[in-house]
Amino acid sequence: MMPRPRLAQGLRSLRLVPRLPSSCIAQQQARCNSRLSAAPRLAIPGCSPRLTTSRDSSLSLRFQPRLFSTSSALSHGHVDPPKPGEELYVTFIDKEGLEHKLAVSKGDNLLDIAQAHDLEMEGACGGSCACSTCHVIVTDEEFFDKIPAADDDENDMLDLAFGLTETSRLGCQVVMTPELDGLRVKLPSMTRNLQESDFK
Repeated sequence: MMPRPRLAQGLRSLRLVPRLPSSCIAQQQARCNSRLSAAPRLAIPGCSPRLTTSRDSSLSLRFQPRLFSTSSALSHGHVDPPKPGEELYVTFIDKEGLEHKLAVSKGDNLLDIAQAHDLEMEGACGGSCACSTCHVIVTDEEFFDKIPAADDDENDMLDLAFGLTETSRLGCQVVMTPELDGLRVKLPSMTRNLQESDFK
């Protein structure tokens, strides 16, 4: 028996795809597009799927640009600059002993102020009074007495703070008012990131 030619052997492994009439392809394309529009969107930003016909009459899935808009998100620590004539002043003393005197608005809390000015205050719980990482030390007892008394939740968190003093407060709970204009607070040398959830 004579050996088969290599070309004949190779043809057996080929899969021949029949060429469809253009009308048949158009119907198939319309059906697929209707299914794509009804199906959940693919998670590709800015694109929407659409079935198209290429030059060789084969079907392929292509992505067409889709217009969308975004809005800027406010990061934690965002504060608005005070209006002229309504400035309140607070001074932060950082861990190196450098003083940062800042003009702020009524209603801003010390955590947001510090983070908005890139001072080293963590605020791990996001200002929800569930940790002690925004611990500050009020340097003047006269100002300390003007701050509303801490509630039970703040006192519980202060018990976890590193370097606790008699004039310690949580920065997220100290809100600037005209009575606190000129407040001076010191940042502790380190913080202890223990949260309320660690004890549940």
